[in-house]
Amino acid sequence: MAPFSLLTASVSLLAKSFSVFSCTSTLARCTSVLPVSYASPVRCLTSQVSGPPKRPLNGYMRFVMQQKPVITRQNPEIKVVDIIRKIAQQWRMLSPEQKKPFEEAFLQAREQFKVDLERYQAQLTPAQVQQQALERRQRMAKRMAIRKKRELTNLGKPKRPRSPFNIFMSEHFEEARGVNTQAKMKSLLDNWRNLFSHQKQVYTQLAEDDKIRYKNEMKSWEDHMVEIGREDLIREQTLSTKKKSAAKTAAAKKQTKKATATAKAKKASTTGKAETTRKTTKSSPAKTVRSTHKE
Repeated sequence: MAPFSLLTASVSLLAKSFSVFSCTSTLARCTSVLPVSYASPVRCLTSQVSGPPKRPLNGYMRFVMQQKPVITRQNPEIKVVDIIRKIAQQWRMLSPEQKKPFEEAFLQAREQFKVDLERYQAQLTPAQVQQQALERRQRMAKRMAIRKKRELTNLGKPKRPRSPFNIFMSEHFEEARGVNTQAKMKSLLDNWRNLFSHQKQVYTQLAEDDKIRYKNEMKSWEDHMVEIGREDLIREQTLSTKKKSAAKTAAAKKQTKKATATAKAKKASTTGKAETTRKTTKSSPAKTVRSTHKE
């Protein structure tokens, strides 16, 4: 009896597998019949109950999501960057009629997103609205910090000086014990703590040299930023030092100018007195002769 039931179960399982395989093959054939440019990937536009609705993908991103698995399947060894570059080139070569289905799908999804967003916001409490505003400000601040860091990197801002432990870690990271980065970091930290003072002194001196390097490079970089009109990227301490130096220079120039004016005035006064004395000396004999002649 048992073998008969086991055989029945096996036949039933085989029939289910065959039906699933047939449906999958039929679906694959139906999908392959559609043109590649007009087929759109299945994407859920509804959001989760616990979170806000996600913004819909625009027309280009929908095209990317559709073409990425196709190109990956055709070129399994190609890099992701090259895939995106190839898809972008294909998008530029599409005609407006070929782009229209993707753009229309985006417009429909955007309208649905607005409805879902209004429905979601209507369910929020004032405390949740305030919390979302705070999180939005934090995301904006983080995004601005990332943009500023990227801009400084493009402008060639020098890297900050490394600490003694960072120098030690960079030299011994490859040979450190551990299967992952966290384990290697822990092993290196233990090794650093077990070093003698004279062994740490080598890395301390290297760190001091790196500080000097950073100071010199930052001075040249900030001078260059002043030349190109980007004083907003200069450090506050450097600006205050420049202001103090400029104030001292202006005060010294003012003092020098005042001393020069005083010296000129004193010289002019001395010259005037000497000229008066000379005139007096010249006129005195003439008066004496004139008075003698009268006698």
